[in-house]
Amino acid sequence: MSMAENIYEQFFHDLSLVIDSQQILTSKEDRIAYSYDATRHQVYPLAVIKPKSTDQISELVKLANQYQIPITPRGSGTGLSGGAVPVKGGIALAFDGYDKVIDIDKTNLVAIVEPGLVTAQLQKLVEGRGLFYPPDPSSAKVSTIGGNVAEGAGGPRALKYGVTRDYVIGLEIVLPDGEIITTGGLTVKNVSGYDLTRLIVASEGTLAIITKVILKLIPKPEAAITYLATFEKLEQAAQAITEIVRQGLLPTALEIMDNSTIRAVEDYAHLNLDKNLGAVLIIELDGFKLEVERQSALLQKIISGSGARDLHSATEDLERNRLWAARRNALPALARISPSVILEDATVPRRQVPIMIKGINEIGKKHDLTIGTFGHAGDGNLHPTIVTDLRDEDKKAAMEMAVEEMFSLALKCGGTLTGEHGIGLVKSKFLSQEVGTAGLEAMRKIKQTWDPNNILNPGKIFLPSEEV
Repeated sequence: MSMAENIYEQFFHDLSLVIDSQQILTSKEDRIAYSYDATRHQVYPLAVIKPKSTDQISELVKLANQYQIPITPRGSGTGLSGGAVPVKGGIALAFDGYDKVIDIDKTNLVAIVEPGLVTAQLQKLVEGRGLFYPPDPSSAKVSTIGGNVAEGAGGPRALKYGVTRDYVIGLEIVLPDGEIITTGGLTVKNVSGYDLTRLIVASEGTLAIITKVILKLIPKPEAAITYLATFEKLEQAAQAITEIVRQGLLPTALEIMDNSTIRAVEDYAHLNLDKNLGAVLIIELDGFKLEVERQSALLQKIISGSGARDLHSATEDLERNRLWAARRNALPALARISPSVILEDATVPRRQVPIMIKGINEIGKKHDLTIGTFGHAGDGNLHPTIVTDLRDEDKKAAMEMAVEEMFSLALKCGGTLTGEHGIGLVKSKFLSQEVGTAGLEAMRKIKQTWDPNNILNPGKIFLPSEEV
């Protein structure tokens, strides 16, 4: 027996003393199921563990730290940066099923939940009580609150309401040595010491394991209206976006789709979109009824003045969903074109959105790639999506060059590598270009201080040469 095998045997023996064997899954089928996320990367974990309590997680982490066994926390595996892939093997800590709603406090406007709760389930539950949890990643029907917190998830409503980070006011976490601590709390204001809550949000499971989340809620908006505006030219849509912001409108969502995406969506979903359109905007307003009516009048004036071909609106949920269908079908429509789809995530200042989209189109032509661009135009968060066949080495090389050029363009536009998907595994080689050598070293020192044995989600954010 090798030294590594001996260590694993001792680890699992000690683990069996604190966690029931039924919670430890080692079959090939279970290991496959937890070996990948929504990226193209896959690594089998040594075992999958489904915890039932914070104390169990604490004991697991203590043993993992002692034996230096990697732990990769994961929710539903919907992430798009490789964050849930157990690249160093070890333990996949699966939170599906760890999903209790501990409390919904209508007076204090907070919800306390376990990390495995599916986002859409929380939204439906609180809306039934006249409350609202705004963060709405596209994967909300599947993704978990813990995954959203760990990755810093966003979504279309981020323009008005902000992202997941803006709603996390407290956490219970297990540190890499197994200690259990709480951060933040139930109060609206809290400036006691370092803001550990915000440090953990979007840390991608590399600093601590989230076991409980305290979320801020707001009253449910009284009314909502959705618009779909079509434009002959991308420049007209860009003008509309600029004017909406300039005139002080703050839509709930302001989404864009370019021509490549429109063509794919129409071929896929048959929504009667003209495939020669330069761009489509989906715009949503919500709030008090009178305020929505006032904003709607101004929005219609702006859209008309920007040269839109058509403007459709809906206030009833069924009709609003039909208008949203174009945007929601963007990814599946593009994915059916070729065997491989690479959904990227880059954010630029709003005024740079048309420059970024044009640049992406030029990069696609340069490398003979189909790239459909859609995303959150209101906050500059775009999702250029490459459809190709990665089984072809030449096409794979072209894709990699295109991705690098898109990230470079985003940074030149004053943007960032990721607005909501995270760095994870797939963007670590680009991070120093954005934050600089000194910035990267500062992050590495935080990781080293919190997790000196590098057991929590190793292989993420940092390149292997940059890790502890």
